Amino acid sequence: MNRVIVGFDFSSGSAYAVDLAINIGNRWQSDIRLVYVKEKNEDETPIRTEIEQRIAAVANLLEGIKLEYVIRQGNPAEELAKQAQADNGALLIVGTHGMSGMKKGLLGKNSYRTVELSPIPVLLIREDFNFNKALETIVVPIDSSDDTRQKVGQAATFAKHFGSTIHILGLYTATAPSVRKVVDNYVAMVERYLDKQEIKYQTTLIDVKHNVTTDTLAYAEEHKADLIAIMTEQEASFSNLFLGSFAQQMISNSTIPVLTVRPKDVLANAPDKTK
Repeated sequence: MNRVIVGFDFSSGSAYAVDLAINIGNRWQSDIRLVYVKEKNEDETPIRTEIEQRIAAVANLLEGIKLEYVIRQGNPAEELAKQAQADNGALLIVGTHGMSGMKKGLLGKNSYRTVELSPIPVLLIREDFNFNKALETIVVPIDSSDDTRQKVGQAATFAKHFGSTIHILGLYTATAPSVRKVVDNYVAMVERYLDKQEIKYQTTLIDVKHNVTTDTLAYAEEHKADLIAIMTEQEASFSNLFLGSFAQQMISNSTIPVLTVRPKDVLANAPDKTK
């Protein structure tokens, strides 16, 4: 697989992101690229010295992969997206107390923008998550939207390499039989796909009582999930892109790492906001 990209800025959140990237990179046999985005007049010399010291400190953890870095200048979200595209990356990891300037329960502007602009899946992690626990449980919410199944392939990649169990969470957002049938059909398709991939899974179907975000998080927390995979639900509006409300709420409120995947049809027609 191609490189794992990590947003890095010396914060504890980005340090956790590096640790997780090494775990993933070793399993995928993918090299890792740290991306530091500096301010216009920031001196590169101490930055390079500190990054190289940190890389040397974890060199013994690398299993046949490379850990490299690059320093860019500009807007963090835009520069991360550019590097992800330049490297044909497989995954972009951002510690949510790192590049985002995030406070607990509130995602910073840069992290939202990173998810919006990234041409590859983004994994957002919080520094207060229990990283000593293996990635055992992945929650994949499935609703009646057209794009809902596109995240399954990415979740399956994690499940294969970590030996995880995928929890398919079928979400009925309406009582109309036609809507419920769509959810049932999508869930059945996901089950068949995971059967072919020989990935462990279990299925739960629920009626949404509060909202999709609240009910998904409640399920994930009850089952001690280690990852939630979602679509970004991006919507094109003139020359800009916006995250859908579910994606925004999930990223903002989840203390569990969130893997975001962009719908393919949006990617095919979206303007390039990184140039």
